[in-house]
Amino acid sequence: MVNLVPVNLVPVGPVPPDPDPSPAKDPLMSPVALTEHTETAVVLAPRERETLKHIAAGCTYLQAARLMGLSRHTVDAYLRRIRAKLDINTTAELTRLAISLGL
Repeated sequence: MVNLVPVNLVPVGPVPPDPDPSPAKDPLMSPVALTEHTETAVVLAPRERETLKHIAAGCTYLQAARLMGLSRHTVDAYLRRIRAKLDINTTAELTRLAISLGL
């Protein structure tokens, strides 16, 4: 039988202040950016939003194309347009956008 000893985690000394007191350190998750992305939902065409939803869910371009009844090239074109409109470079940023838009 093993005896477990409770451990109290108490900070020793004062807690240093956060060097960046802003509410969000991630620029895409700041309230301003979320507001901007929420407003961009209107800017995105319905098929662009649908494409974004599939890619954020982890689908490949080909899988998204098959689900939407399109060619892989059309899905690629939709994503290029989204990236150009919103100045997004990576799939991770696309996924973050989809989450902030509730897709």
